[in-house]
Amino acid sequence: MRVYIGIDWSTQKHDIVYLNEEGGIILYQTIPHSPMGFEAFDEQRMKLGVSVEDCLVGIETEHNLMIDFLSSHQYRQIYVIPPSTIRDSRGRFGASKAKTDRSDAHLIADMLRTDRARLHAWHADMLLTQQIAALVGLESFLTRTIIQITNRLRNVLWRYYPNAAKVFSSLDQQIALVFVSAYPTPEAAAGLTIEEFKSFAKRHHYPRPSKLPACFARLQKPQPDAKQQTVLAYQSEAVRLARLALQAVQDKAATLKEIQELFVDHPDYPVFSSLPGAGAILAPALLAKFGDDRQRYPTPQVLQCVAGTCPVTKASGKHKYVSFRYACDHEFRRIVQQWAKSSIDYSVWANTYFQTIRPHCDSLSHAYRRLANRWLEVAWRLWQDRVPYDEERHLRQHALRVRPK
Repeated sequence: MRVYIGIDWSTQKHDIVYLNEEGGIILYQTIPHSPMGFEAFDEQRMKLGVSVEDCLVGIETEHNLMIDFLSSHQYRQIYVIPPSTIRDSRGRFGASKAKTDRSDAHLIADMLRTDRARLHAWHADMLLTQQIAALVGLESFLTRTIIQITNRLRNVLWRYYPNAAKVFSSLDQQIALVFVSAYPTPEAAAGLTIEEFKSFAKRHHYPRPSKLPACFARLQKPQPDAKQQTVLAYQSEAVRLARLALQAVQDKAATLKEIQELFVDHPDYPVFSSLPGAGAILAPALLAKFGDDRQRYPTPQVLQCVAGTCPVTKASGKHKYVSFRYACDHEFRRIVQQWAKSSIDYSVWANTYFQTIRPHCDSLSHAYRRLANRWLEVAWRLWQDRVPYDEERHLRQHALRVRPK
């Protein structure tokens, strides 16, 4: 007997509904989010006399320990259904679209029963891919954190010590943050000589010694004097922010190094490292988003929809409306748009295509998104065939497609 199991998960408990092949409810179950709860779920399945091979399990997210439990207990037919799909399907059981945890579990199970042909079974990526994905997410978080902290630090320095914010080219450089920690007030830096400044830069491995005279000149440039009370009020905050940002910058550097070490060992490294303009950050980020399962994106159109690079078309009768795609993986869209922007400097084809479409786009972002949409078709084919990108071959194939018949 085949059983369809819908799981509405939360951090505290999971509501579970079991349906038979006719859609009849076999039973409801609520388990705590704990090892005992997970075991209770498996025991209930055994009480029903159903093998794991006959269980089709639907759940809203793969980022949950329930997924690990199911996978480790040999459940092979697991389907991850996006929350937006569940939300938009609530009308099938009532016009009001009212919801409870139990009704959502029922809906997930029923969608497995009736719509399984449109769903794709979940398969975990290999450990190496999961590690890269986790580190790519951490790198993105650290980047946002550094921006947030350095923006606040800049505002604090402009309140009482503006020259410190301009000494080096960027406030998110390690040496700039170390300088603020070492010389947190105008008085602390007032006695610095050029030789002492150069010695400080050398100790902290500043890579461009020829720039130091200009840096020192910016430090010595006349600035408005802050009252002593203002300096005392803000200097401790500046030091704390500089130390926080420095730690985040160092963690980001270590994370990027670890990503690269893992990336070069991945079987798909030749594919993603060959993408023009992807570089050391975007190439592993793209690999993490594509994953290992070649059936996850059976066509390039599915990939483009998930990444949000293609628009939404609504047509009825004589009316046709094309709009921006909001429902997508927003992080994926950010990554592919950055890749598209970078590729213009590395690919003749990308540059030519971008220059052709730019006058017809509403914005620069729109143009990058259109280029990203085309790049995803190329990347999908390379990913499926497990071959690296070849610009000359791409240009030859493109010329054949556009040749007049």
